[in-house]
Amino acid sequence: MKFLIASDIHGSAYYCEQLLAAFEREQASRLLLLGDVLYHGPRNDLPRDYEPKRVITMLNGIADRILCVRGNCDTEVDQMVLEFPILADYAVLPIGERLVYVTHGHRFNTKTPPPLRPGDVLLHGHTHIPAWEPFGRENLYLNPGSVSIPKNDTAHGYMTLENGVFTWKTLKGESYHSLAL
Repeated sequence: MKFLIASDIHGSAYYCEQLLAAFEREQASRLLLLGDVLYHGPRNDLPRDYEPKRVITMLNGIADRILCVRGNCDTEVDQMVLEFPILADYAVLPIGERLVYVTHGHRFNTKTPPPLRPGDVLLHGHTHIPAWEPFGRENLYLNPGSVSIPKNDTAHGYMTLENGVFTWKTLKGESYHSLAL
């Protein structure tokens, strides 16, 4: 199964549209969203084409293909308009012998990690900066960066997971890093 993994859409219809085009181009089975779907939050500027109602319509159109965890900007009100669950703090994906702990990053992160076993992977968004770093007890921290508000001069992007290989890409589909588990 191929996953397209993205974080921090923050209500941008412009970048959500590009993300969904990438989802189709990648022919992924599932879209895994790492939170902060509709609201831009008080610390961020408004993203380009901030239109949460359009984002709702676009994402609800593929609700049966979306897995999502809750970000610090996601609320119960958002859940009332989205047709897929968004309020789980985390999810887990078994990849071979490893567990990938999927969360937004505002609660569980490298400074306050979840209970990971050696070799497990922590996958989160929140920082808006792509990452692939070892930490802890032989663990990996992975971050796809941000769809709409990238930071530290990084690209608007996402990552894919297929056959144990994570690949970081720009929204145009240009690959710039990959990591095999």
